[in-house]
Amino acid sequence: MWQEERHQRIRNLLATFGRISVDRITAEMDVSRETVRRDLLDMEANGELRRVRGGAIALDDASEAPFAERSQIRVKEKRMIAKLATTLVHSGQSLFLDAGSTTTILAEELSALNGLTIITNSLEAAQKLQDSAGEQRTNRVVLIGGDMATNPASTCGELAINEISRYQLDFAMLSPYSFNLEQGAASYEPREAEIARAMSRHAERTVILADHAKIGVKGKIGYCPAVEIDTLIVDSQAQTLPSWDTVESALNSVLVARKR
Repeated sequence: MWQEERHQRIRNLLATFGRISVDRITAEMDVSRETVRRDLLDMEANGELRRVRGGAIALDDASEAPFAERSQIRVKEKRMIAKLATTLVHSGQSLFLDAGSTTTILAEELSALNGLTIITNSLEAAQKLQDSAGEQRTNRVVLIGGDMATNPASTCGELAINEISRYQLDFAMLSPYSFNLEQGAASYEPREAEIARAMSRHAERTVILADHAKIGVKGKIGYCPAVEIDTLIVDSQAQTLPSWDTVESALNSVLVARKR
């Protein structure tokens, strides 16, 4: 069993029972205690659980703002970031989009281009790409299958992870809950983080789209370390943050979206 599959099984068990023992994990997955120990260490480092004697417990849940609310915040900044992101892709290329307010706007902007293959787990992004596709548009839109989730409407789980692993695309364009140098790109929900992590691993380039309010904020689960991010795209207000110089110098490439 691959590591990603084991981690997903552990998440599912914690979501159901709140606490899980090492003995139960080894029995259900037919793996060694040492393998389980390493998995729990990795997942604790990513902020997904807390290890206790003999096993692990789920972290206390807290709620992220509803997707409908997030979609109405900093729309101008997100639109500028999305427009700049479209300049990185060309006809004939392929990309993943995860489910987020910024990537939903990016889907609208990408619909004006031609010859792309866009694979997403976001129902809203897929719908916007499809609705905007005129007779002259030749983009291929693929909606990833899997378990249904809400806030936002998207697919997730083992089926979705397995489907993502079948591909190797040019880009993963991802919209995180937050970005900081310690965690890199981070999410608030384990299921969302796992999807974004899989997309990043199966893309040649990972592009993170984050407006200024997400920079320096700590998320719940890191899914892409800063050193693995090929390009970070932000709005110009990010440059006014106290930590900006440190952030910019630590990354491979940073693009700043400005008003045109």
